[in-house]
Amino acid sequence: MSSPFPLLRLPGVILCEVFKSLNIGEKIKLSLCSKKTSAQINSARLYSQKVIVDLSRLYQKLEVSSENDKDAFEVINCSYSGAISDPKMQQCPIAGLTVPVIFFDEGITTFWKNHQEGFLSVIEHLLKMFQCKFSIYNAYNSDSLQPIISELFNLQVEFQKLTIYLKGSKDEIIFWNQISNKLELVEDLELSSILKPNSIPVFNSWPQKIGIIRSDWFTLEHLLTCTCTTIELGWSHLGMKDLNTVLKNWKAGGFPNLEYLYVEGQNIQNNGTMNWSQMVIQTDDGSKKATINTRYNRLEMYVTPFD
Repeated sequence: MSSPFPLLRLPGVILCEVFKSLNIGEKIKLSLCSKKTSAQINSARLYSQKVIVDLSRLYQKLEVSSENDKDAFEVINCSYSGAISDPKMQQCPIAGLTVPVIFFDEGITTFWKNHQEGFLSVIEHLLKMFQCKFSIYNAYNSDSLQPIISELFNLQVEFQKLTIYLKGSKDEIIFWNQISNKLELVEDLELSSILKPNSIPVFNSWPQKIGIIRSDWFTLEHLLTCTCTTIELGWSHLGMKDLNTVLKNWKAGGFPNLEYLYVEGQNIQNNGTMNWSQMVIQTDDGSKKATINTRYNRLEMYVTPFD
C-alpha cells in the first residue's frame, strides 16, 4: 500500500497551482478534509474558479457550477434531531462547525440541527473558497427566503439572477427597504408582483437589468429615473404619451446606460398619429441610434452606438 501524499508540505506556489487544477467538486471535498486544508484552499481564493451558486430550492440544495455550466456540484442540506447512523458518514469542518457529511460522486449531503443556520454556514464556506455569484428564484417562497437574501446583501455578494415575488405585506416592505439601496449588486432582477397602492416599492438603487412581470404600478417617474441597461415591463399602464416623453428624454441624453427597452400594455396603441413601426431615431449629440418597433400593444427599443 502506498503512503499518503504529503500535499500540504508542498511549497506554497506549487500548492496553489494544484488547487487551481482541481474542479469544483474536488476542491469542495478536499476543503472538508481538515481545517488546515480548508484554510490553504481559502488562501488561493483569488486564483480560484468563478462560480454560480443556485439557491432556488429553499434550504434543501445548493448547486455550484462554473460560468459555462460544464462543471457542477451539489450540496444537499438535511435536518436532523436525533442520532444519525450511516457507515458512509464523516464528521467535517464547515464554517467553524463540525457536522455530519455523506459524500457521493457529484455532491455531498450535510446534516444540520438548525436548517437555516446550516444553509448560511454552507454559503459562508463557499464564499471563502470561490468568487461566487448567486442565482435565486423564489417567486413562490418569498417569505421564507427573505432572511437569506437580506443576509447575502449584507455580505455584499453579487447576484447573477434574483427573482422576487412581492405581494405587499408589511414584512415584504421591510425586506425591500433593506435591500433597495444595494441593488447594484444584482445583474438581473425580476419582480413578480400584485401590489396595493400603499405598498409600491421605492428604488434607492438599480440593478444592471430589470424585468417586471406585472408593472401596472411602475410609473413614468419610475422609468425616467431607471439606470438599467435592459428594462422589460409587462402589464404596463404606460401609454403612447408616456413613451413619447421617454423617447424625448433619451434623445436629450437621458437613459445613458439603456440598451434595450420593452413595454407591453393595453395603453400602447399605434393610432396612426405617429408611425413608430421600424422607426430609427438618434440622440441629439449623434452618438447613439435606436430602432423602435410597436405592435400588438407593445413597444421595443434597441439602442446601438451610431456608425
